[in-house]
Amino acid sequence: MKSNRVRRPRAFPRAAVTALAAALLAGAATPAAATSDGSAAVPKAAVRQDRPELQKAIQAFVDAGFLGVQLRVNDERGEWVGSAGVRKLGTSAKPPTNGHFWVGSVTKTFHATVVLQLVAEGEIGLDDPVAGHLPELGLDRRITVRMLLQHTSGLFNYTGDLDTDGTWVPGLPATGKEWLDNRFHSYRPEELVRFALSKPAKFAPGTDWSYSNTNYTLARLLIEKVTGHSFDAELKRRIVGPLGLKGTVVPGNRTQLPRPYAHGYFRYQDAGQWKVADVSRQNPSLLAGAGDMISTTQDLHTFFSALNGGKLLPAKLLAEMREPHPKSNPLYGRYGLGMFVQDLGPGCGTVLNHNGSPPAGYAALMYSTPDGGKTLTASLTAGDAAFDLATYPKLLDGLVKAAFCGGQATS
Repeated sequence: MKSNRVRRPRAFPRAAVTALAAALLAGAATPAAATSDGSAAVPKAAVRQDRPELQKAIQAFVDAGFLGVQLRVNDERGEWVGSAGVRKLGTSAKPPTNGHFWVGSVTKTFHATVVLQLVAEGEIGLDDPVAGHLPELGLDRRITVRMLLQHTSGLFNYTGDLDTDGTWVPGLPATGKEWLDNRFHSYRPEELVRFALSKPAKFAPGTDWSYSNTNYTLARLLIEKVTGHSFDAELKRRIVGPLGLKGTVVPGNRTQLPRPYAHGYFRYQDAGQWKVADVSRQNPSLLAGAGDMISTTQDLHTFFSALNGGKLLPAKLLAEMREPHPKSNPLYGRYGLGMFVQDLGPGCGTVLNHNGSPPAGYAALMYSTPDGGKTLTASLTAGDAAFDLATYPKLLDGLVKAAFCGGQATS
């Protein structure tokens, strides 16, 4: 018997920015208007806005080594859209502000939303054993639906994971030249899960927290098993269609971004020399359910604003989604069910977020206030310059506070 009881209680974690970053460029970030490169004109109200704090914040990413940034902020002042850097190495055109990009782990929030819609409909119980729905995989029967969405299942992360002693245990090729040479390989979700299950669990289900892509690949299989439809079909029926999303795609084995898009690059070592490859084309099936989707800043704004504004889930389940697990990684907030809950401090308040990237070339940002009334969505692209990952949290903090804290200075 299915239960629909509701009880309150990372593709790659840490906003997954790639270490391969961008050429140092001096171009100023400006609000977007109609361009000859195919990017859409921004409404006049947005173009007239003077938001120097946002321009400065995205330019800082470019100055630090990223190739390009596109940013969209919606708040009580209206919509501001801007970009910095360039869309492709060797050119001067700015990144398209309506560009498509690989969103990486932002994919997880879409999956969590669909799973919770099925909970609301009584098709799945949050505390159901996942094995009851997917018996063919031989899962530990203690693993529940909640544990998948919360990252408390203990399942090995198939893209690689830390052992209990801190030793890195490699997974399927997801980094370095090995990933680059393998980036067009097609994986089936069941193949990813079975690889993860061939490795020892990190901990007993429900006893700890560890970000694992395996959880969300299982969430996709769960959705498809319960509904009898592909995740793509369910996403279109439940979210893409009702919200009018124009650029959100579940690509399957598709390797090409829809136009327009900015190019992302991968900087790697080969035979002791640094080289750079354009990775705008890549097969995201490595991250099925966990980081394989394509979207735009406009669509991510529409989706996350609707979700947090209560248009996609009942209030009780939205509260479940925002209940942070105390053991989750606090760098970008504590993890709930498919989103992080982050306290920005006095005068700023709480934001909900999920960021992400595919293995290389791109990073996506998605933030919202709890009422959905203010959002920040962005795409970053890496180029041919080395990038110090240690600077990334400070850059991100500066951008988020510029949008949500009235442009206050950060320490």
